[in-house]
Amino acid sequence: MAITPHGGTLINRLLTGDALAAARKKAGHLPSITVDAYTAFDIDGIAKGLFSPLTGFMGEAETRAVLDTMHLRPGIPWTIPILLDVSREQAARLEVGAEVALQDDTGDVVAILHLAEKFSLDRAALCEKVYQTTDESHPGVNYTMSLGDVFLAGELDVLKAREIEFQEYNLTPVETRAAFESRGWKRIVAFQTRNPIHRAHEYLTKCALEICDGLLIHPLMGTTKSDDIPGDVRMKCYTVLIDQYYPKDHVMLSLMPVNMRYAGPKEAIMHAIIRKNYGCTHFIVGRDHAGVGNFYGTYDAQRIFDRFDPEEIGITPLFFEHAFYSKRTQSMASPKTCPGTNEDHVFLSGTKVREMLKRGEMPPPEFTRPEVARILIAWAQENGE
Repeated sequence: MAITPHGGTLINRLLTGDALAAARKKAGHLPSITVDAYTAFDIDGIAKGLFSPLTGFMGEAETRAVLDTMHLRPGIPWTIPILLDVSREQAARLEVGAEVALQDDTGDVVAILHLAEKFSLDRAALCEKVYQTTDESHPGVNYTMSLGDVFLAGELDVLKAREIEFQEYNLTPVETRAAFESRGWKRIVAFQTRNPIHRAHEYLTKCALEICDGLLIHPLMGTTKSDDIPGDVRMKCYTVLIDQYYPKDHVMLSLMPVNMRYAGPKEAIMHAIIRKNYGCTHFIVGRDHAGVGNFYGTYDAQRIFDRFDPEEIGITPLFFEHAFYSKRTQSMASPKTCPGTNEDHVFLSGTKVREMLKRGEMPPPEFTRPEVARILIAWAQENGE
């Protein structure tokens, strides 16, 4: 039996048929606001059930419950508010109880908001509770502090799903659940990534696959930092790695069109909940999951799971320590499985790899597969990295 979605029901706010036609006609006569790409991805996440049980943007009571208790309501863990911001001037034009057309960053009307509430929050306090910092060098804090002064809450009727690059891999939770069922997979482990998969990540996923029927490689493809490796380059790396180094019957590649918030521990919980909605039963949580810079401790994203009842989370986290190549055993390993000292262990940082790529040097096989390294070298040289 498939895993139950978060909150018990897989949400679908996408209109179809006569309801869609009527909404499109009505939207042209409604007051409207334009949202950025970040908010447009959140609308899409609500529409397709990635954020189940949310049916729209959160109100003040739910938001404060999330910030103070890490729950939407009793028994429903949630750690990051999903909010719609506007300026005071925009908010003054909108009446509670009215409907509002939402235009995305491309100018398309993508949703109608049933405006139930307008409220304000202290943005610095919001940052402190979500990101555990108010330092604006943190990308999540920087974005949050730029938000408008008023937040709008209410259910959404969504007129259009957001299409992204490599749309054929952008499966909805309904579609991934159907794919798992067709493959006969009962235990499915998800792997979150926003980078090319290197040897340590490959090791973690294959360890997890030993106790599961299938592996969902599920890269995040919403908004990310400007210095993250572009999505098209990452997709080339994922596909060549899967083709060459994974068993076809036990691995599947799909995209997760969700913003990267870089919220560390709080985001690890959200990433687990979202994968539960996609139908996964297990979720890999590695070193500094969803972290950035030095804002979070190495294993804070694993420890936060201890603060929840496992029955509430409803998906099994798999915790892994920092993996490395062991010269002594000539294999990938972790401190749990490998004897020896740090002198025997090969760790390569992203900075060192970028320096190698810039010089046109092939990262060693202890770090990445040669097929992946060639893709990264070509990208780095083309872009002057």
